Amino acid sequence: MSGSSVAGSFAVADYVVFAVMLLVSAAVGVYFAWTDRRQRSAGDFLTGGRRLTALPVSMSLSASFMSAITVLGNPAEVYRYGASIAFYAVSYVVTMLLTSEVFLPVFYKLSITSTYEYLELRFNRATRLMGTMLFIVQTILYTGIVIYAPALALNQVTGLDLWGAVISTGVVCTFYCTMGGLKAVVWTDVIQLGVMLAGFLTVIIRSVVLQGGVINIISDSQQGGRLNLLDFDPNPLRRHTFWTLSIGGTFIWLSIYGINQAQVQRYISCKSMTHARLSLFINLLGLWSILLSSVFAGMCLFSVYKSCDPWTTGLISAPDQLMPYLVMDILGGYPGLPGLFVAAAYSGSLSTVSSSINALAAVTVEDIIRPYTNFSEKRLTWISKGMSFFYGILCIAMAGLASFMGGILQAAVSIFGIIGGPLLGLFTLGILCPLANSKGALSGLLSGMALSLWVGIGAQIYPPSNALSQPLPLSTDGCNFTTAHGSNWTSSALPIQNFTSVAPVSVLTDLYSLSYLYFSPLGTITAIGVGLVVSVLTGKLIFLSSQLLSFTETL
Repeated sequence: MSGSSVAGSFAVADYVVFAVMLLVSAAVGVYFAWTDRRQRSAGDFLTGGRRLTALPVSMSLSASFMSAITVLGNPAEVYRYGASIAFYAVSYVVTMLLTSEVFLPVFYKLSITSTYEYLELRFNRATRLMGTMLFIVQTILYTGIVIYAPALALNQVTGLDLWGAVISTGVVCTFYCTMGGLKAVVWTDVIQLGVMLAGFLTVIIRSVVLQGGVINIISDSQQGGRLNLLDFDPNPLRRHTFWTLSIGGTFIWLSIYGINQAQVQRYISCKSMTHARLSLFINLLGLWSILLSSVFAGMCLFSVYKSCDPWTTGLISAPDQLMPYLVMDILGGYPGLPGLFVAAAYSGSLSTVSSSINALAAVTVEDIIRPYTNFSEKRLTWISKGMSFFYGILCIAMAGLASFMGGILQAAVSIFGIIGGPLLGLFTLGILCPLANSKGALSGLLSGMALSLWVGIGAQIYPPSNALSQPLPLSTDGCNFTTAHGSNWTSSALPIQNFTSVAPVSVLTDLYSLSYLYFSPLGTITAIGVGLVVSVLTGKLIFLSSQLLSFTETL
């Protein structure tokens, strides 16, 4: 079974399953456009009229940032580096506790549509615009990659047309965001979360049947060193350990749940603070179930290919293609099931992209258009729809750009840490430090940003050594088939990776080798630290000058 050198291709039934998923999503948009056709304001369109309940919102929160990168990337991560990413589960809990106690009450009570309005209320308009611009850049970059990465992996393995898939998902997404607003986004997310879990389950169930039970899969993973769950090494340079995943993970997820417009917009659209809090905690179950499914799918992947790794043998050209390859290999004989898995990967994309489009529209209308114009609510609603359409098209264009970026996919996911970290620092400064002023806030944001960018780009140029990232061994001992070039594959040679660029100085080498999960805490802590110091210094200067003034007046 792991002897076929060419995975199957898509059958008619698979295309039907994929098309049905797209059609159902589009239908939800039409439904809400019709039921809410008398919408009064842009706020209703962007926040669902603040009448949503905890359950759909919690499922939508879970689906939003569990993209196709999760569906394809997590299992491949487990296959290559082991199941330690299960420690993300710890960071999810800490994130929800902090979000519900620190960030949610502030945003909910202010009843604002854009989180960046808070920055103007707390600091000044310049800080608000700076925050808004960073968010727009971060989201557009990320969204392009979220559309393109899975399309590429699936295209190379299943033969699903690359640009057909990119454009159809982009168009459907844009359509239901423009038509139905936040309500459509939330309800399509609910459906897409179901499809994602169903896709994982089909792969897991079939693998378990093939490998003769769950116990066999677990023991294979144990023997292959994939169950490396007791890694408590405090070294910050190691890629994935308990500490990098739980601490670094908390900062990354907090910059998403605590302050990212796409997530905040959802829970403040709940009808009460209790519903909003509940939605965060129910969403934990969704996050855990996706994490668990993806980690177990990675163990299935290892169990099936433990003695013949398709990546080393050149059957696939990138680890992202492992999951689609497994699907075509073990489900190819069941028409419709590969289609279900591809629908699951694309549901991941759709849910992320639609959240981004809706959030981008909200931020543009609330932060860039509303403060400088005096349009009526009706016109603002139309502008919101126009912005949804515009950003949808822009994200498809970004996917086109992503196709030229090639190896920068890991960098793209670091974008969240690099931009999200300093932004999280800025909001934390505002909420938790009464001392902080606008000068401190801006200088903190800029310095946090500069440091994260520097380390992030350095890490791209000088990748950390294998000793730090510790990829686990892959075997090709059991391979016995002929490749397209006619050579016979029975060898057990492993590809040797050579990194040509060597970082110049040892201190810099260490800084660039920092686990990518620590980019976010680095930015956050720098932003808060610099922000406080500058605030105290400028505060003292202002205090001294006012003292001087009053002194000269008395003279």
